[in-house]
Amino acid sequence: MGAAMAANVARAGYAVTAWNRTPGRAPELDALGVRRAASPAAVARASDVIVTVVADTPDVEAVLFGREGVLEGAAPGSLVVDVSTISPSSTRDFAVRLAERGVSMLDAPVSGGSEGAVKGTLSIFVGGAATDLERARPILEAMGRTITHVGPIGAGQAVKAVNQVILAGAYLGVAEGIVLALKAGLDADQVVTALSGGAAQSWVLANRSGRMIANDYPLGFKTALHRKDLRIALSMARELGVDLPVSALCDAIEGELLDGGHGDEDMSAVARVIRARAGLPG
Repeated sequence: MGAAMAANVARAGYAVTAWNRTPGRAPELDALGVRRAASPAAVARASDVIVTVVADTPDVEAVLFGREGVLEGAAPGSLVVDVSTISPSSTRDFAVRLAERGVSMLDAPVSGGSEGAVKGTLSIFVGGAATDLERARPILEAMGRTITHVGPIGAGQAVKAVNQVILAGAYLGVAEGIVLALKAGLDADQVVTALSGGAAQSWVLANRSGRMIANDYPLGFKTALHRKDLRIALSMARELGVDLPVSALCDAIEGELLDGGHGDEDMSAVARVIRARAGLPG
């Protein structure tokens, strides 16, 4: 996703300097004039707005504060925009640590998966100061279609947690419906068409039911990444005293998928487990 985001920012006319933890990745960026840096610090030295996109909370901390991290190269007045999906409380801590060196921060996690990153149609949930958002808005507009300021720093991550909780229920609901249709001997494609005109219509039904019917799950959004995100939401729920039974079930099902070697498949692979429990090929 990071490569697709960088490509869209470069296509929008910005001078982009990039670093990746795996050297040599995304060679297609070279043709767009993206310069390669040797470290996050080198990116920060060349940039006044630094966008970070990595997998998890410890990764963001390492990129920002580790050896040759962003903070070593960022000048006072720089702005960090983290589009990763990480812990809201850690995000607030990172913002404080950056502010001590005169560097501002926005948390701006995204929804829309790899398809949205490529097409530049991501939904972006932004936490932080409104003035920082206006500074970053043109860059975010190169990456996404919907940009919503949801509150102070950390609020973007909290909204993303809500997003992942809702997705857990949506994917499980469609998976259970498809499996029930198959077991009943119905034409599952016809069922999807029929339901698409009513209250059951959803993005998941329209875009992922076919994968569940075919039992084939090419990558859109990795199951392993959704489970990581869902665990952030479950941790947040525990802190707030909220019970999320559907999310807990989805966490367990995705755990089965990871144990079975399916973590790199699209998260619609939750249907594998539902199918298997119903005696269908999983």
